[in-house]
Amino acid sequence: MSQKHLKEAFISDLNGTSLLEITIGLSLAPLCLLSRGLLLILYCLHYGKPLSSRTYSLLLDFLVLVSPLLFSCTVLSPIIFFIPFIIAAFCAGIFSKIYSQRKQEPRVAFRQIVKDFQKTSLDPQYIPAITVFRVYINVLTSVSILAVDFPQYPRRYAKTETYGTGIMDFGVGAFVFGNALVCPEVRQKSYVKQPKFSSVARQFSSVWPLIFLGIGRLLSVKSIDYHEHTSEYGVHWNFFFTLAFVRLAASLLLSVFPKNHSWIVAVYLAVLYQLILNTTSLKMFILHGSNGRDTRVGFLNANREGLLSLFGYLAIYMASVQVGLWLLKCRSSVRGWAEAVGLLLLTVLVLFLFLHVSQVYVEPVSRRMANLSYCIWVVAHCLTFLICLVVTDLALVFTKLLVRGSSVPCCWDVVQSPSTGKKHEPEAVPVRREGKHMCLISAINKNQLLFFLLANVMTGAVNILIDTIHSKTAFTLCILHLYMFSNCLVMYIMHAKNIVFKFW
Repeated sequence: MSQKHLKEAFISDLNGTSLLEITIGLSLAPLCLLSRGLLLILYCLHYGKPLSSRTYSLLLDFLVLVSPLLFSCTVLSPIIFFIPFIIAAFCAGIFSKIYSQRKQEPRVAFRQIVKDFQKTSLDPQYIPAITVFRVYINVLTSVSILAVDFPQYPRRYAKTETYGTGIMDFGVGAFVFGNALVCPEVRQKSYVKQPKFSSVARQFSSVWPLIFLGIGRLLSVKSIDYHEHTSEYGVHWNFFFTLAFVRLAASLLLSVFPKNHSWIVAVYLAVLYQLILNTTSLKMFILHGSNGRDTRVGFLNANREGLLSLFGYLAIYMASVQVGLWLLKCRSSVRGWAEAVGLLLLTVLVLFLFLHVSQVYVEPVSRRMANLSYCIWVVAHCLTFLICLVVTDLALVFTKLLVRGSSVPCCWDVVQSPSTGKKHEPEAVPVRREGKHMCLISAINKNQLLFFLLANVMTGAVNILIDTIHSKTAFTLCILHLYMFSNCLVMYIMHAKNIVFKFW
């Protein structure tokens, strides 16, 4: 076999992993975020000031926020179920040290600290969990698109052929979900009246970079005869086109239907699409082409997976719009966010119940078709991830209250402490004031499209220059770390110079 066909076979005919393993894997990012925040607070406790060195901040962020993910999806994947407990124990040890060494006179009882914490007012204008969600999905996607070409990346994590749940299958849907959380329809104030189709016009002007990138990827892949998994999106289609068309279609739907009921549109889309799959020959067409022998003759046959899966991704997008609108409701206290976490948890439990019913009585999860089970699975796991991130932020707010003057980038501002009844200077620094604190999450957030594009370009370069399939473990880890660090360093430098890659 040629090198191209060998690599295509290496990422084909896979069946995914269990839902439990993916859930365990999703808990790693929030735990890494928690450990980074606790280390910064501990530093402030010992030295009396926040960490200010940009170099050390970058190294700390990369080693704590990114490197553990690289190890977890390669050499540590056989013990993935134990890693969250190890990191959690590490976090518990740091918190114990902070709590025992805090300088508060007179000492306040732990019960009173908890009561004061529940009444603490937070900055209602900034929800750090949304920022971190979108950045981490981008980071996890960037790690996976290169790591999947190395033998150290478990085949069960890669995209499945027809049915199954792989980590990369989730990443595609989560990327769509994350985009919808901050779409113009969500960020637009409800009391601001806009022309009915103004958002559609704005989306036409904002998605052209995605179309351009999609065309660029198509031409570059075909010109250099780069390996590709045809059953993923088709012969000519790719994920950039999917993002662009889903955003346009969603804006059109949100111009017609009330955005506060976008979840109803999502349910109708997913259920109707599944009914059509089950009652017509559409499913056979997607899986085997119009002649039943996997023909790729004609544009629709050639790109049937990419074109028809748009319905499922559109349903995920509309569901995420509803989540984004709900998250942006003014909750200015810890107690309010604790109640929100409870409601989210209840929603997740209901969704997992529906997922079980759908998989048993309707059809298993299929990223290739983006069927009903896939939509439910993606939304349920995205909400689970958001819950973990919100709980992490609340834990860091609680710890910050123990150490006066401590600061954790991309964490909630404490607007008012109930112990004094007076407003304080914010102890955490939100994205809108990034100049004071350097943070890798903020840096990537500023240029997410560029980060994703750079990751794709570097992935192609590595695959052209290196025989990834036969790489040794040490070499693989070095390449993956160099690849991710280079990408992060570019974002960090652009953030330091306040450069935003946005020309539309």
